[in-house]
Amino acid sequence: MIVLAGITAYQIRFSKFTTDIRPIIFNLQFSEYLKVLIVIAFAWLIIFALAGLYNIKSTKKIIKEFYRITLACSTGLMLIVILIFLRRELFDSRFIVLAGWIISIFYITFYRILMRELQRSLFNYGIGVHNIVLVGFSKTADVLVQEFSSKKTFGINVVKRLKDFSIETSQELQEFIKLREVDEIIQCDPNLSKAETLRMFDFADENHITFRYAADLLDAKVLKTDVMEISGIPIVEVIKTPLEGWGRITKRFFDIFGSIVIIIILSPILIIAALAVKIDSKGPVFFSKKDDDSPLCRVGQGGKLFNYLKFRSMTPKTDTLRYTELANKNIRADGPMVKIKDDPRVTRVGKFIRRFSIDELPELFLVLRGDMSLVGPRPHLPEEVAKYEHHHKKVLTIKPGMTGMAQISGRSDLTFEEEVKLDTYYIENWSLLLDLAILIRTPIAIFKGRKTE
Repeated sequence: MIVLAGITAYQIRFSKFTTDIRPIIFNLQFSEYLKVLIVIAFAWLIIFALAGLYNIKSTKKIIKEFYRITLACSTGLMLIVILIFLRRELFDSRFIVLAGWIISIFYITFYRILMRELQRSLFNYGIGVHNIVLVGFSKTADVLVQEFSSKKTFGINVVKRLKDFSIETSQELQEFIKLREVDEIIQCDPNLSKAETLRMFDFADENHITFRYAADLLDAKVLKTDVMEISGIPIVEVIKTPLEGWGRITKRFFDIFGSIVIIIILSPILIIAALAVKIDSKGPVFFSKKDDDSPLCRVGQGGKLFNYLKFRSMTPKTDTLRYTELANKNIRADGPMVKIKDDPRVTRVGKFIRRFSIDELPELFLVLRGDMSLVGPRPHLPEEVAKYEHHHKKVLTIKPGMTGMAQISGRSDLTFEEEVKLDTYYIENWSLLLDLAILIRTPIAIFKGRKTE
């Protein structure tokens, strides 16, 4: 792909279209160019290897792979720049260098997408699949069995499931692996004794089997950790969030720039939605006040309240009915949130703008103001937050967002605990790349069906 990108860049530069725009004033024979290109390609492969692009257990997210490919190719570009500096006669065309760099990024990414699809196709035929043993009959184990069996693209086949890892069970597994190949053991039950866990680890080590464990030991408290060593003793630090210091500044600049761009792009939709709400039913365009005319508030970062607004999608003065006449229709009884299916308060236009989340577009102005972020946990009501359990309050660590992990992973169809787990993961693993990935996936999630609108 690197060589092909270089050849493509060469052909573009020497094409009639390009030469008509900028005539060629140098002599670069293709045969000589190809020799140098092959040397550069091998040098780039070394850079790719050092960047971890040939790690067998590579990332499954294409946007992260694209990011790593871009960094590796950019490092390779710097290598070429240094060579040009040392040997000026090597390349006389800056266009070929820059075009080759850009084209190589897309060629390599496209090639890796093809390889990924080929690998997934092979998984469907059982080729390259990892055989695993699950230990434990917990809910986590049930979820993993369901995921691995329904999604062949994981490339994982559960060949055996054990209740525990007693001496008798380990002997049973020892006999089993004589008849069937096993690649991994995954501990899914956090309640196994220390002796069983150590026995399992030793068993995996002795039989050259990979050992893993499902990190549900703290339920919804998904933890990101950093390990340092002192006198051979590993000391683990629980990291709250990367959104501190420069991370917070970077995210704020991203929010300001992103919200301005999106407001400009979606301004026709904002205007049409406002007119439709006004024409469809009596009442204000925006839902910004409660039934008693007091300001509508949401809970923001650190538990602080902020004034909230969105396009009105319901009949005026009917908001509190969710807690009275319509309370028996709540389908989110698993947590503090209230969601009404087939809500009779919703207007005709309201049903449409809710279906495609158009009613939430005015939140862009709250992002610009600094009360919200483009990506983050949902902005919940004070009465909902008042019912939070202790571990739920982790989602108040950062600003609420217009979209987030929960919104792209199931929207309102998730249980509240699932939503908290996803938001906690986001808080502890934030990156600008993750924000971009969530924003890209949001339109896809919006067009998927859900139980409530």
